[in-house]
Order: sequence, then structure tokens, then C-alpha cells
Amino acid sequence: MGEKKRVFSGIRATGRLHLGNYLGAMKGMVDLQDKYDCIFSVVDLHTITSPYQPATLQEDIYQVVLDYLGAGIDPKKAHLMIQSEVPYHVELAYLLGTIFPVSRLEQLPTYKDKKKEQPGYINLGLLYYPVLMAADILLYKAELVPVGKDQEPHLEVSREIARRFNQMFGKTFPEPQRYAIVGEIVPSLTGEGKMSKSVAGSAIFLTDSKEEIGRKIARVPTDLGKGEEVPKEGGVANLLAMAALFLGKKRREEYEKEYLGKGIKYASLKSELAEAIYQELEPFRQRRHYFEENPEAVAAILKEGRDYALPLAKKTMDEVKEKMGLKR
Repeated sequence: MGEKKRVFSGIRATGRLHLGNYLGAMKGMVDLQDKYDCIFSVVDLHTITSPYQPATLQEDIYQVVLDYLGAGIDPKKAHLMIQSEVPYHVELAYLLGTIFPVSRLEQLPTYKDKKKEQPGYINLGLLYYPVLMAADILLYKAELVPVGKDQEPHLEVSREIARRFNQMFGKTFPEPQRYAIVGEIVPSLTGEGKMSKSVAGSAIFLTDSKEEIGRKIARVPTDLGKGEEVPKEGGVANLLAMAALFLGKKRREEYEKEYLGKGIKYASLKSELAEAIYQELEPFRQRRHYFEENPEAVAAILKEGRDYALPLAKKTMDEVKEKMGLKR
């Protein structure tokens, strides 16, 4: 048997994680750790490209670590580390930035969106974000990256950078591919777009209580419960999409038939959905609580992750610097 393919993925420490984070990335990470050599990271250097509180950053990072472990990342199967504890990420990002055009970065839709979102915090790190993301992945020569569809433009930049480097300096990096998982887009509770922590009332957080989940689902906007056509957007459409994710496609189809016939009883649908979401997250809560109560175990896991990542990163950097003529 050959060596396992390597996986890298990271999550920013920008606050509490929600169902969209869980289904969009974390469950994919859990699936991959049985088959691949996985390195997962809290990408704190990406975190600071948006407004943040330095006084709480370390606590925010730690909470994401607990969320990773709660989601089922197994330290016996995968490696968990903090991005800034491996300084080669920044060094490689700088070197890769010397071969990639600024104009391409300025065209990215995510950069344009962030400029609108945080007009008072448009910094070089924000523009450089995709190059650092490429460095995160290429530093470990990762071939698979479990990220949401919204990160696909950034992943394409990673592939472009890998191709450009390979053409200029010889074959060095694989071209990383996105690992897509079912249910990666969780709709917003407001009835518009996808779940987001930055939109009030939009998200169910992974640490929400049963009562909080029930209250939030109860507030999803609905209609009279019946019609000639099943809505394709709005609160009802989002409820049905969530029903497919958490109750199964068959149950969703049953509710759609009710909508076209005798009518949906939304109280029943919302109650069933809230219970299913709570049950989905119960194992997460139990695992997270265990690690919350065992900080020494968490510290040991992070040390192992750093110790595993550092020599791999150094080996890549030595190769890159030699090929670029920077190694004496």
C-alpha cells in the first residue's frame, strides 16, 4: 500500500460555530480521518484579517479547538494544531505571493464581499487571504480540502499557485481538490440565504440548548401551510431543506405532499425538526463537555499536532527555498 493522501483544512476563530460550520466542514473532516492523513487547524492568522478582540482571541481559539474535538476529530487518527504555532505558513505565503498577480486577488468575489462587509477594516491581509490559504494547504502537500462551496474560488487560487510554481521551478506541489459533503449548505432561519452567525436570528449554534433550538426553529417565517406549488425560497423552502438534512428526503417529500394537499401543520414540522437537530448535536455536546473538563488532554493534543506539522512544514520549505535559489 502507498502512503495515505494528506488532507488539510482550517476554521477561523471568529466566534461560536453553527450548524452550517458543522455540516459544511466539520462532518467532512470526521469522515476523512479514517481514510487519510489529516491535519486540521484553527487558522488564527486568517482570523485577524477581520475586526477582532485581542483580549479574547486565545479563548476564541480554544473554543474552536473544543468544537473540533466535539465534532468527532479523533486525536488517535488526525492531527489538530494552531496555525500560528507553525511559522512556516507565513514564510511560504510570502514566497508564493512573489509569483502570483495582485490583479487576480482583487477579482475574487470573497474579497469584494469583505470590502463591503468591513469597509473600515480593508487590510493587506484580507487581500492576501487566498495566498495564505494556499500556503496552509501546499505546505503539507495536501490533496484534499473539506471546505464549503463558498471557499471554492480560494481553492482555485491554491491550484493556480501550485501550477505556476511547478511550471517555474519544477514539480513540487499537488493541485488540491475540494472534498464535497452532503448537506454542506444549511439554510438560514430567517428565510434568506444560508446560515450565518453575522446575521441576527439566522443560526443554530452547536452549543445551543434544546430550548434554544426549539425557540429558534419556531421563529422561522411560514405561510398558510398549503398551496398549488411548493415554495422554492423563503422560510418554508428553508424549513423543507432542513427537513431533508435532518429528517431525510423521504420525510421532506411527505411534507411537500401535505403542502400540496391537506396542508402542513407547521407546529408539528418545527417540533420534529427541532428534536432531530438536538439529537444530531447530542454526541457533539457530550464529547465537547469531556474535553472541556480535561484541559490537560487538550494541551497534549495540540502539542502533538504542532510536533507532527513542524517537520513536514520544514521539509517543504527547504525544498521550496532550494528550488527558488534561496538556500545556501
